[in-house]
Amino acid sequence: MLTRIALIPILLSPVTHANTESFSPSFPTQGDFGGVGLLQTPTARMAPEGEFSFNYMDNEEYRRWSISMQPFSWLEATLRYTDIRSRLYSNDASFSGDQTYKDKGLDIKTRLWQESRLLPQVSAGLRDVMGTGLFDSEYIVSSKRYKNVDFTLGVAWGNMGQSGNVKNPFCEVSETWCQRDDGFSGSGGKFEFDSLFHGPAALFGGIEYQTPWQPLRLKLEYDGNDYSHEYAGEIKQHTPINLGLVYQPYDAIDMHLSYQRGNTLMWGITLHTNFNDPSLSLPKLLDPPIPTYQASEASSLDRVDWQGLSSDLASNAGWQNASIHGDGESVTLIGEQTKFRDQSQADQRAIMLTVNAVPASVKQLRIIEQKQEMPLQETRVDLDSVRQVNSDLPLGQEQEVVMTHQSPAPVQETRRVAAEAPSWNFNIVPKLNQSIGGSENFYMYQVGLNANTDWYMTRHNWVSSTLFVNLLNNYDKFNYKAPPPDGEALPRVRTWIREYVTSSDLLLNNLQLTHMDKYGDSWYAQAYGGYLEMMYAGVGTEVLYRPFKQSWALGADFNLVKQRDWENTLHLADYQIATGHVTAYWQPDFLDKVTAQVSVGRYLAGDYGATFNFAKKFDSGVSAGFFATFTNVSAEEYGEGSFTKGLYITIPFDLMLLKSTIDKGTISWVPLTRDGGQMLARKYGLYNQSSVASF
Repeated sequence: MLTRIALIPILLSPVTHANTESFSPSFPTQGDFGGVGLLQTPTARMAPEGEFSFNYMDNEEYRRWSISMQPFSWLEATLRYTDIRSRLYSNDASFSGDQTYKDKGLDIKTRLWQESRLLPQVSAGLRDVMGTGLFDSEYIVSSKRYKNVDFTLGVAWGNMGQSGNVKNPFCEVSETWCQRDDGFSGSGGKFEFDSLFHGPAALFGGIEYQTPWQPLRLKLEYDGNDYSHEYAGEIKQHTPINLGLVYQPYDAIDMHLSYQRGNTLMWGITLHTNFNDPSLSLPKLLDPPIPTYQASEASSLDRVDWQGLSSDLASNAGWQNASIHGDGESVTLIGEQTKFRDQSQADQRAIMLTVNAVPASVKQLRIIEQKQEMPLQETRVDLDSVRQVNSDLPLGQEQEVVMTHQSPAPVQETRRVAAEAPSWNFNIVPKLNQSIGGSENFYMYQVGLNANTDWYMTRHNWVSSTLFVNLLNNYDKFNYKAPPPDGEALPRVRTWIREYVTSSDLLLNNLQLTHMDKYGDSWYAQAYGGYLEMMYAGVGTEVLYRPFKQSWALGADFNLVKQRDWENTLHLADYQIATGHVTAYWQPDFLDKVTAQVSVGRYLAGDYGATFNFAKKFDSGVSAGFFATFTNVSAEEYGEGSFTKGLYITIPFDLMLLKSTIDKGTISWVPLTRDGGQMLARKYGLYNQSSVASF
């Protein structure tokens, strides 16, 4: 359940946004559609990098839930669901009951240039892209601040420009630009290039005023939409002027109230935080204290309490089952760090514990971090520099610890402590399966526990299992069992999801034998077989080439799998497929803490294509990303949504705990489950297994 509620304490954490002297454009407020804006319209402002907002806005015709994310200082992304109260999901009561229609949308806004003393800030954006286009718009907007007032003026096309209070400038090029197709191609979910900047255009704008009373802001807006083409039906507009206020009772909460169109009351609430804020994490009061420097009393390596050092390294620094080697002026620590998300924290503790234990004749400490017995990185530490940093230096003299990182080198020193061979591990973690936007119920869920067990036969061979225990779900409300009519051309490789989820309260989702090892300096490989995931069993292999300290890597996986029988998941069904991908990984220097991933190959339904995945890691350790898959399956064959896409946020558990842990949970959003563009959910990936822990 932690994966579900993880955002609640983060959203309510004390991130101070207030500027007690004047309005600050660095901390702007959210609009009704989500994203930084006035009321119905956006501004050119951007939230601080890392800002995350959850918005709920409500009026007579529409209810909107949205999340807005600021992955970079120049880019804003908003995901939104709009509940259209006057429309039913469908006309078939046996299919969707009395549920009202829910429209999903994605907005993108990018900053073109920042405000200067004379020039305004200018941004451009797209609203409701890759959806059904009920609210699709394009706009260019500028904002200029004077003291406590922020002025905004922009021009919009589409829904935001429906009033047509100015002529579309592109109509001068061709009359075809004056018309806009309000529909969507295929089954929706695609980017409609042919509609961009077409149809009516309108000016919009307004002001946002920071009152002398700090919690209160006032908004005045001129709306470019006349509401003449709304999916909710007839909406009357008495005036294009909208008035509103934002009241901030706490730093993490904004309350919205506005009077719009001269006849409609809108209210809402925003919960927000910043993933780049280190104060998101609770203080680690239950962690052992960081060791302080104490000159060692050992006269030689033979006098060192090696077992005591090994025990301290495990309990204080998180190095479990570490082996320690030492001769002459060098000591080497080899092990896997399982406690701290930031490897430097574990290194700092290991350095202090070692320098306190070994004699002054030892000049160098080598720390070789490994995962699954595969050496990943070697850190070399000049212990004399550690001793000098922790000694009384003359005033004005500064000293830093001398430390370098390199590819792991062979160890030749005498073994002082032998690592115990791993035997088995067991843990229980919460698990959430969810479906958003379904016909019977907007939100469907299954909450349970995963009991994970690893039994190590040798250092590189082990058996892993995951037993899922269902605790709570509402999938009994799902009554549509027939194959999707918009996807009959594809084999059903994922749309049996509800049958699997509801088949039993106890499911063996994984039981596999894995071999994993490192070959040479840069090559990693694994082979595996068994029940690989909830829906598929089979065998597979993966190879990864990852040069040390390079920003790129290249891997390939191949799998031969059969579908598991949802009526008895220990049995196999008839469907069999060979699937696999070649994957390139890249961490570009010009984008801080971003990992780009492109996978090309064959998917579970036999379709061929590519998956693009981009993830951004913030200073708090939270990661946010999105993915999209395009295959040779047409939009009509794929069905509603046209192609596979989704968003996800990964949250370290220790943000909410008083002790450090490397465990984390992921919340994902995939608008619809379809059979095209579906990958095998492999338990282990070599890229993650070969990554060193860091913020």
